[in-house]
Amino acid sequence: MFQDSPIYDRLIAECGDVPAQVRREAERVSRELELVMRPLQSPGYAPGLDRPQSPGNGWQRAAMLPGPRTH
Repeated sequence: MFQDSPIYDRLIAECGDVPAQVRREAERVSRELELVMRPLQSPGYAPGLDRPQSPGNGWQRAAMLPGPRTH
């Protein structure tokens, strides 16, 4: 990308190739997301049909607002 750029070469030597690391991580996350989303794209899936819930989708405690509590 940056040919004949001593500043860029020096940054790579000191810090590593951060853009390449970010690119690899983004590709890894993209592959994982594709695997996770694949069941939603499978034939037979239609929005609105009941599906088994994944952990964490059940009951959740609602946050309480600060201030006096009325019971």
